[in-house]
Amino acid sequence: MHEGYVFLDEKCLLLAGAMLRELRRYDEARGRLRALQSQAALVLAASVRRHGLQGLQCYPALSQDAIALHVRQSVLLNVPLLYASATRGPAAVSEPAYASPEAEDCREAFSALTQHLAVMAAMSGNLERLYRDYRRSVRRVRALQDVLLPELDHNLNEIETQLEELERDEALGVRWKPASGSY
Repeated sequence: MHEGYVFLDEKCLLLAGAMLRELRRYDEARGRLRALQSQAALVLAASVRRHGLQGLQCYPALSQDAIALHVRQSVLLNVPLLYASATRGPAAVSEPAYASPEAEDCREAFSALTQHLAVMAAMSGNLERLYRDYRRSVRRVRALQDVLLPELDHNLNEIETQLEELERDEALGVRWKPASGSY
């Protein structure tokens, strides 16, 4: 039981380290997301100024097949971790009625934003799975530490005390046993 406690304690440390690494990656990705959002907001404003809201709503979007999501999976202490990357391949887009560089820039900016969000979704899922397994391991460690190991120590102490009493009784019994020919 003590070995299990040590293993779970080390597992908690490994999971915490993995969470910190994933959190650093997520923070870096969040910084890039902010930059992409700012860029997308600027080109969206320029596109709305050029086409108006209704004109931009009619502008053809990229097809869903244009962005390919590549997912690689690894396992850390029985926790599946996903690493995603998104690429944009050639896509057939219908010709807009009123094409403009502003609307094309808007489509490109939101395509890049979508790709990045897909990658961040994998990171977010990793953080959630790592956190859930970390919490479960911590509960088990605490149960071992606070309940089971103290009970085990108490039981061992009782057994040792009873064994000592038995040895003492046997020693006294041998000492006080009358010799076989004394009567």
